[in-house]
Amino acid sequence: MDKEIQLQLRAKKRDVLGRKTKRLRAENLLPAILYGPKIKNIPLVLDYKSFEKVWSKAGESSLINLEIEGEKKKYLVLIHDIQQDPLTDKIIHIDLYQPDLEKKVTAWVPLVIVGEAPAVKNLGGTLVRNLDEVEVRALPRDLPHEIKVDVSNLKEIHDEILIEDLQVPNNVEILKNPKEVVVTVAPPERVEEELAEEKEEIKEPEVIKEKKEEAEEKEQKQEEG
Repeated sequence: MDKEIQLQLRAKKRDVLGRKTKRLRAENLLPAILYGPKIKNIPLVLDYKSFEKVWSKAGESSLINLEIEGEKKKYLVLIHDIQQDPLTDKIIHIDLYQPDLEKKVTAWVPLVIVGEAPAVKNLGGTLVRNLDEVEVRALPRDLPHEIKVDVSNLKEIHDEILIEDLQVPNNVEILKNPKEVVVTVAPPERVEEELAEEKEEIKEPEVIKEKKEEAEEKEQKQEEG
């Protein structure tokens, strides 16, 4: 087992397939599939709560040690895809991907704001965040869990941090326009203008509008008569 990989996940092989997997979900179990360039697809089932705990720490860019009951071999995997119920957002299926550790892969990595912007604290500006995550390419072992965005150097209104300003290791490539804005400081009046524009867009309810038009038409007829 690789000592660098701290996250652990246990699973069992699954012989329940197709629509029958609903029974597994009712038992708080989670259907999954393990696949990769060097292995055949293996249907699995995991404990739902255990997976949630690992997912909250790993995201989609941290390698996980996967142990399958009855097998001595352990698999280094990434959480590659998550299917959720559109009504409840509950996870209903996951894909676990065993990458080739010698080949680069892509993954989405969250951006985490750190520090305090002087332009917000001292000048009343508003921190506007344009991106929550970015896609990166790197070898599986080099994928970052998160990328920190230090806003402590945003001292003036309109100061901004671009993709090219983000601090990542040389072996990690961000797959985005280097000039794209990650965060910026907007002036207070911009926020007020946006609120004013939203108020202007609020239209008079149709029912009230119709009654108003009827009253005006009736009043006009009375004046003409």
